[in-house]
Amino acid sequence: MCRRAAVFGAGSWGTAFALVLADAGCEVTLWGRRAALVHAINATHSNPDYLPDVTLPAKVRATTDPAEAAREADIAVLAVSAQHVRRLLEEWAGQWRSGTVFVSLMKGVELDSGKLMSEVVAETTGAPPSRIAVVSGPNLAAEIVARKPAASVVACADAATAELVQTACHTRYFRPYTNTDVIGCELGRAVKNVIALPVGITDGMGLGDNAKASLVTRGPAETTRLGVAMGAEPLTLAGLAGMGDLVATCASTLSRNHSFGHRIGSGMTVAQSREASTQTAEGVASCLAVRGLAERYGVEMPITRTVVGIIHRGQNPEVAVRALMSRAPKPEAAPRSRPARVQEDR
Repeated sequence: MCRRAAVFGAGSWGTAFALVLADAGCEVTLWGRRAALVHAINATHSNPDYLPDVTLPAKVRATTDPAEAAREADIAVLAVSAQHVRRLLEEWAGQWRSGTVFVSLMKGVELDSGKLMSEVVAETTGAPPSRIAVVSGPNLAAEIVARKPAASVVACADAATAELVQTACHTRYFRPYTNTDVIGCELGRAVKNVIALPVGITDGMGLGDNAKASLVTRGPAETTRLGVAMGAEPLTLAGLAGMGDLVATCASTLSRNHSFGHRIGSGMTVAQSREASTQTAEGVASCLAVRGLAERYGVEMPITRTVVGIIHRGQNPEVAVRALMSRAPKPEAAPRSRPARVQEDR
C-alpha cells in the first residue's frame, strides 16, 4: 500500500496526478523547480501557472528540494520533460529509499539514444524492471483535475507492482487498469504525440474531418508496426494506452501537440508556434527519435516521416500533405495466409 508518494514535475500533468494520488489516500510531496511556484502552491493550495482554478487537496504539499520529496516515498512519480529526465535523475542519484517504485508519466522517446523512458529510468537509478511502471491513457489534465471520469493503464513487468500503483491512484473518477506490456504502453503514448501534430496541422488548414479520421486511423497502423517489431503486444496499442490516448489527444483543443500543429496549419512558422507554446509539446522532439526507431527496426512510418519534414526540415505543410496522399496505393493490411483446407473423412 502506498502511504507516501513524491511527484517530480509541477506542470499540469504532474499536478493533476498529485491530486489523483491524494484523492486515493496518499500523502503527496510535489517537487517543482521554481521557488515562486512552489511557494504559491503551498500558500494557496493551487497551481497558478498551470491549473489556477483548481483547489489541491490538503495532502499535497510542494518543495524545491528533490531529497525532501524523495524521502520516505513509496512511489516516485516522474512528470518532467522526456528530454531532460536523464540529467535530472543523474543529479538526484543516491536520494531514493531502498525499494522505491518509479512511475513514469513522461510521453516521449529520448532523442539522443532512442530509448524509452523506462529504459532511461533503469539506467540512471539502477532500479530493475520490477520497480519501474508507466501510466498511460486518455488523460487530459484539465479534465482530471475537474474530477471528470477517465481511465488509464498502469504497466509494469511485475504484475504485483502494477497492482500497487493501480491501488495508489484508483479513485471514484480515475480508473486504472494493469498491463505487463511496458513497451506497448510507452510507444503508444509517445507516438500519439507525433500523430497529433499533423492532425492539428490539417485542422488548422481546414482540410476537414475525413483527413483527420484518416490520420487517426493510419497513425495507429504505423505505431503497431513499430511496436510489434520492438516486442509490444498489438492489443495494447488498440487499447487505452494506444488508441484511447490518441483519440483524446487528436480530438481535444486541450492537447498541446494538437495545438502546436494547429498553429502551423493556420499559418504560423514552427518557430512562432514554439514561441506561442506555454508547455512542452513532446512530439516535436520525439518525432525525430521515433523516426530513428523506425529506421533501426526497418519499419515504414510515412506519417512520422512527414512530421519530421514539416517540423525539422522546413517543408511546406501543404506540399507535405500532398506528398503523403500521393504515395503509391497499396492494400490496407498485409494479406493473411489462408490455412490449408482439411478434407473430410469419407
